[in-house]
Amino acid sequence: MKMVHKAAEVGSPLIFLSTHKSLLDGILLPFVLLSQGLGVLRVAWDPCTCSPALRALLRNLGGLFLPAEASLSLDSPEGALARAVAGAAVEQLLLSGQPLLIFLEEAPGAPGPRLSALGQAWLGLVVQAVQAGVIPDVTLVPVAIAYDLVPDSPGDVHHAPAPLGLWTGALAVLWRLRSYWGCNRKVCVRVHLAQPFSLQEYTTNARSCWGDRQTLEHLLQPIVLGHCTSVPDTEKEQEWTPVTGPLLALGEEDRLLVRRLSRHILNASVASSAVMSTAIMATLLLFKHRKGVALSQLLGDFSWLTEEMLLRGFDVGFSGQLRSLVQHALSLLRAHVVLLRLHQGDLVVVPRPGPGLVHLARLSTELLPAFLSEAVGACAVRGLLAGRVPPEGPWELHGVELLSQRELYHQVLLLLHLLPRDLLLLQPCQSSYCYCQEVLDRLIQCGLLVAEETGSSRAACDTGRQRLSAKLLWRLSGDFSDSDSDDFEEAQGRCFRLSEQSRCPDFFIFLCRLLRPLLKAFAQAAAFLRQGQLPDTESGYVEQLFKFLQTSAQEDGLFEYADPKLAMSAVWTFRDLGVLQQTPGPAGPQLSLSPEFASQDSQDKLEQFIRQFVCS
Repeated sequence: MKMVHKAAEVGSPLIFLSTHKSLLDGILLPFVLLSQGLGVLRVAWDPCTCSPALRALLRNLGGLFLPAEASLSLDSPEGALARAVAGAAVEQLLLSGQPLLIFLEEAPGAPGPRLSALGQAWLGLVVQAVQAGVIPDVTLVPVAIAYDLVPDSPGDVHHAPAPLGLWTGALAVLWRLRSYWGCNRKVCVRVHLAQPFSLQEYTTNARSCWGDRQTLEHLLQPIVLGHCTSVPDTEKEQEWTPVTGPLLALGEEDRLLVRRLSRHILNASVASSAVMSTAIMATLLLFKHRKGVALSQLLGDFSWLTEEMLLRGFDVGFSGQLRSLVQHALSLLRAHVVLLRLHQGDLVVVPRPGPGLVHLARLSTELLPAFLSEAVGACAVRGLLAGRVPPEGPWELHGVELLSQRELYHQVLLLLHLLPRDLLLLQPCQSSYCYCQEVLDRLIQCGLLVAEETGSSRAACDTGRQRLSAKLLWRLSGDFSDSDSDDFEEAQGRCFRLSEQSRCPDFFIFLCRLLRPLLKAFAQAAAFLRQGQLPDTESGYVEQLFKFLQTSAQEDGLFEYADPKLAMSAVWTFRDLGVLQQTPGPAGPQLSLSPEFASQDSQDKLEQFIRQFVCS
């Protein structure tokens, strides 16, 4: 907060760009920031999340709503007029120095990509005003908001919540105040502000790191089908957020700037977000103690996972005595857990089987940013070992296998390209090869990988100076020499093996399971290609796949992947991969199987490629 106050003293308008966890965020955040002396915020609202009555009230209170006509085509007079009015409003707002709050994530429960098209439209208007010289600069402040229990969370997680009405919003606020005063269970919310930065400074620095990108179809499809084995030395191009009228009105370079700026800010917001006790509890119950756990052991695991979060530089949104924290988290999750009392006085906590596990899986994604590098690395190692030793084999057998650094990088790159960018949230300036280096470093730091010493003069665990191609070279900190004396083949020839420490098997499986819901949904989507009814519209095929996921979940008991958002993510990934192709139809665009994946053999290769990363 001190940095934000210092940035406000400079005189540039403050633009707060926030995550979006609840429909009440637009009401709560202005009060929180006003209480900290940052003035009255103007909030850019999504009209779809508000009832007409609430929309009229918020507009009178200073809320901003983008006209629906602003999304019309560029040659539409109504669209041009609406965009001009919205742009003039933003310019006047910036000239007056009033702070503005924009949500960069879609409303909670909304189907579609994570990045909000509306949020990018508002940010594009701000960028346009600065580029036109209306105002010299603005200060961008990433904001993260986290709840241990989202106030408007629907009972049915498969459907988006209804638009927030005037009375429902007031009742929700009063109900939470009543909870705070002790008449009901207390719910905690944490708001975090990341490092403010200048838009002009970001614009100057960002353009220098824009490189060429290729589609997922060109990067991954030849490897899936076995046509080649090497991954091209380029980045993945994947944009799921639709481009609306306000962005189309910008130049191509400015549109790219807004997209990458949005991802950069969302990355900073998520990295600074607090992890709540319910997210830690849901993760433990779903991925570590699926069949139940004694409360005494759950206390120890809760403490362990909290320490792991703090060691990775992530904040937690709770404090107090350990037993009270665990009891509080269980009380908030009581609809999804079963408590069994033993004769010895201890309790056994069992996650309630059924579709409610989807709720626990969604809560567990709050921990994924802290463990994402290790989870990607663990799944990549799992894929390497899948063809060598039985997945259920003893850990000692896994530890015998040597894993070369070249193989590890290759496998991590394959998984990185498969995973959606909305999940990874890599910074636009961070290359996939640099991320591979980070993954390997994390696996060594957490003790899962042990370097196999060779006869080389350099220790095998020295990962500071190596490169993957002629374009990339990692050097020790402070070494700016232009020497090319490093032996590339030597660096790529280094080997590692899995550690034989007693804690490693459980931690390795835990990391792999963090990505299991998504990867399992992708694998089931590949299996569904044999029986899906195509051609069909995108929404129709997503509905088909979701019903198949529900049926499969009933059979194997892993309900956490029966999520409509995962079904949609799988369909979009397969479309990018060239498995599904989009063709025009009488009722709109139709999805059909591409010729490359029309055969049973190609579909089997795709499913096998995905299942190598899936942990049981």
